[in-house]
Amino acid sequence: MGYRAFRIPLSAVLLAPMVACQTPSPRATAPEHTPPPAALEPADPSYDWHGLLIAPFGSVLKDIPIMLHEVLLFRDEVHGGAADNASAADAECYATDVPAPRFVGRIPEEYLLCFRQDRLSRIQASVRLTAAEAPDVFAAACAVWSKNAAPAAPGIEATAAGVRSDTAPIGAACAGRDGAIRFRGRLEEEPGEADIPHAEAVLSITLDSPPNP
Repeated sequence: MGYRAFRIPLSAVLLAPMVACQTPSPRATAPEHTPPPAALEPADPSYDWHGLLIAPFGSVLKDIPIMLHEVLLFRDEVHGGAADNASAADAECYATDVPAPRFVGRIPEEYLLCFRQDRLSRIQASVRLTAAEAPDVFAAACAVWSKNAAPAAPGIEATAAGVRSDTAPIGAACAGRDGAIRFRGRLEEEPGEADIPHAEAVLSITLDSPPNP
């Protein structure tokens, strides 16, 4: 009787380390990997140029939802290449009587709606930036514009491929097509005296309507 009573606890003692060896040790749950935020895709919706399009291209002047006044543009004030300047020479451009939509986090100094044959065909906007911040702002804006866009046709403009992901030099361009709309952005020095250091840069964008069928 005593012998059998001794075998039961002995078996339990011998089995205990075997069970312990077979039991998997608990593992610490690894934290879920969260991808870092995209530094060049700011949350500010004004970096997306679609906010500048307050009416669909092709809208007639009288249907624009805000008050406008006509402005006179000289040939060198029309953004774009020579072919674009020629086609825009007969356009009538208007500025708004109210603050323009925000663009890259600012109210544009220039915001023009241009009409050909009384229909909206072009939008131009520009903001002034400090020379120090301009490269980063332009690179961030270009990343947003180019995310879902097709590159521009060769010979029209330098495309986003020429803009570095972290910064953009003065003179950089960012162009492409979003749907049927063409966009062309540029980063340029603020005009001034040749011997005066440029403390500001101009970030501009031109949006063109789809070509007539």
